[in-house]
Amino acid sequence: MLAREVQSAHRPERFRDSPLIELSSLTDRLDLEKIFERKAPLHVDLGCGDGAFLCTLARRIPQKNFLGIERLVGRIRSATRKAARLGNVRLLRVESSYAVHHLLPAESVETFYLLFPDPWPKRRHHRRRIVTPDFLNSVQSALEQNGVLRLATDQSDYFEHIVRLARNQSGFRIVDLNEADLPLTNFEQKFRAQGVPIHWLELRKVSPVR
Repeated sequence: MLAREVQSAHRPERFRDSPLIELSSLTDRLDLEKIFERKAPLHVDLGCGDGAFLCTLARRIPQKNFLGIERLVGRIRSATRKAARLGNVRLLRVESSYAVHHLLPAESVETFYLLFPDPWPKRRHHRRRIVTPDFLNSVQSALEQNGVLRLATDQSDYFEHIVRLARNQSGFRIVDLNEADLPLTNFEQKFRAQGVPIHWLELRKVSPVR
């Protein structure tokens, strides 16, 4: 898995005058103040797709910085076009789990969004799911104190699995959400139209009990 993540991270597409970050190193942490040309709270959309959700939210909260992370080149091209005129949006083409673990500085993120990650519903594919104990550890490290991971899925078994993992993370407090006051993603619009229940969860970073 790591070799595939590194290979993806090492092939940044070049777009003239674009918000796409070109990685000069696969191991150095991102210099966020340099990348955004300002210091502001950072929100990170993991698996940002075509950037519709990311850019809508960035327009809504211009005082925050927004980083969209997406592996697929077609989606990152679409996101780049949408973000072209937004000064508070940057994009990174790399695996989300790799970016969280290797590239984001410690305590640099105010909010993560993980909205409708691939559920890999077949049992033999569960090991491919992004939410694992290692992933949650990396998220916890990257979050500021009281920072949050907001997560949504239409898969009840995946939701229950994530809740079980989170309960074993002493540095998170689980906040149940019926829904979040956020722009609708493409997936959420589709699921709402089909009457599919959506499960929301917020994990807030807290100091571990000693």
